[in-house]
Amino acid sequence: MRDGRTDLGSPQRLRSTPDSVPAVADHGDLTTMTYEREGRIARITLDRPERGNGITLEMPRELAACVERANLDPEVHVIALAGNGSGFCGGYDLVASAEGMGEGTFGEDVPEGSPLHPMVQARNHDPNGTWDPVVDFQMMSRNVRGFMSLFWSEKPVVCKVHGFCVAGGTDMALCSDLLVVADDAKIGYPPARVWGVPTTALWVHRLGPARAKRLLFTGDSLSGAQAAEWGLATESAPLAGLDASFEDLLERIARVPVNQLVMHKLQANQAILSAGLLQTQALSTLMDGIARHTPEGFAFQQRAAEAGFKQAVRERDEPFGDFGLPGRNDKEVT
Repeated sequence: MRDGRTDLGSPQRLRSTPDSVPAVADHGDLTTMTYEREGRIARITLDRPERGNGITLEMPRELAACVERANLDPEVHVIALAGNGSGFCGGYDLVASAEGMGEGTFGEDVPEGSPLHPMVQARNHDPNGTWDPVVDFQMMSRNVRGFMSLFWSEKPVVCKVHGFCVAGGTDMALCSDLLVVADDAKIGYPPARVWGVPTTALWVHRLGPARAKRLLFTGDSLSGAQAAEWGLATESAPLAGLDASFEDLLERIARVPVNQLVMHKLQANQAILSAGLLQTQALSTLMDGIARHTPEGFAFQQRAAEAGFKQAVRERDEPFGDFGLPGRNDKEVT
């Protein structure tokens, strides 16, 4: 049977079936990711590899739409989140933001004067102007809603991380239910050093206060192997075996009836919500705006405008010995 009640399926049935079809009929509807269904698995794949899968304001909106599509598809038991290219996600596409935020970054339906309009945001980040924290909050809180669609998804979300998962990329990873990561992946929030506060505020819920503070007070990153040791990731694997580990976990989850999965996730998430996640997220989203408008935040922004974001990030991170991609780290977090 295919109603999820009695026939738990074979691995071949769970992974790919003859009637596997894309869940989005017109892939032209998506500009930052792809979506397809294979048997009981819905696959959402970030697809801006030329920009390190950098986040635009369209990405969280498309993510939420894909998650909703998976939740409403009775064939789907579990959602697989991954990224194309050399890494999972390098955070916000700050270069696109600096270059007028690009056509299509905000969507064509954004009215003039909207908190999402590039001119509104540009004025609100002018060091010589007056900062409106509510306009900033209106913009960033919509990103948080998109990322949190993974958390609110009735069905489980398993995230595969390879290469790099840093800055805003960690919002999507941590909003997922389970992480399977490559041993040599780089996972962290370097903007904690200047110009950012993690808006989804999930580090303390995933790691506990002491370890969350250890990372946020320094902006240090974990390797994938360390993430598994610390309990942030469910498991880590050598890069060559990452896909096999990821698919094995997806197939095991996909054997369980949807109603059981929904109840287990709902029950577990209540503990996180009872600990004050939503209140902390509201505060963190406001503080992220503050971080971009401190003297140090404005200095970072000015340096990025003068020398480029890559150089500004290099100057921020090189004193800590961890600038760049995996394999360039001088030390591991202890």
